[in-house]
Amino acid sequence: MNETKDTGQITGYHAHVYFDAETVEQALVLCQRAAETFGVKMGRVHDKLVGPHPMWSCQLAATPQQFADLLPWLALNRDGLIVFAHPETGDELADHRDHGIWLGTGLDLDLSLFE
Repeated sequence: MNETKDTGQITGYHAHVYFDAETVEQALVLCQRAAETFGVKMGRVHDKLVGPHPMWSCQLAATPQQFADLLPWLALNRDGLIVFAHPETGDELADHRDHGIWLGTGLDLDLSLFE
């Protein structure tokens, strides 16, 4: 078994809400509600591929305390949208590759920019 990692190294979380041309408004409403409800920071709504993400997305940035409430809320309110969440530990490759959390169907990320 691998060595247990200390969760104290997590400085925050990102939740990426994925959408397409048909679900952009749904994603926008979901992200705005999350920002208003939990005080998380809502990033830009990208209608193009950004970073390692295989679909258009909007990022929600949360503290560890906010994320504890945000994740179950997203699980119940995503209404079919795919959400990819990951911790921020300073190791972007591991955060995306090894520590990711999927709500809905998991997709392949382009991790080459972290290598």
